[in-house]
Amino acid sequence: MKLLLDTCTFLWIASDDPALSATARHLFLSAEQVWMSAASCQEIVIKYQLGKLPLPEPPARYIPRVRAAHGIAALSVDETDALHLASLPQIHKDPFDRLLVSQAICRGLTILTPDPLIHDYPARWEW
Repeated sequence: MKLLLDTCTFLWIASDDPALSATARHLFLSAEQVWMSAASCQEIVIKYQLGKLPLPEPPARYIPRVRAAHGIAALSVDETDALHLASLPQIHKDPFDRLLVSQAICRGLTILTPDPLIHDYPARWEW
C-alpha cells in the first residue's frame, strides 16, 4: 500500500501519540511507500508561526529530521494536484485537507487519516 499521511497523522507518528490507531500504526509500518505532502509542511509551518503548534525545534529542522527517521518521502504539489481541486465537492473547508485528497486521487495513494470529512471524498483512506 502507498500511503499519504494526513498532517495530524504525521505529527502523531513523530510524537508516538496514542491518538494514532493500532490499525494506522500497522499500516504505516507495513506500507510499501509513505509520503508526506508539501501541503502538510505548509500547514505545520503556519500553525507553528501562529503559536498553535508547539514543536521541539523549528519546522525547517523538525520535519526533514522526522521524515528521514521514519522513512517518509517528500511529496511536492504539482499543477495537476492543484487543478484537480476544482473537481472536488466542497465537503471539507480546510484547504490543506482538500489538497491532500486531490493528491491522493491524482496519484493513486491512500490517505492515512482519522478525519471523517475526508472519508466522504472519492479518495481511498484508512484508519
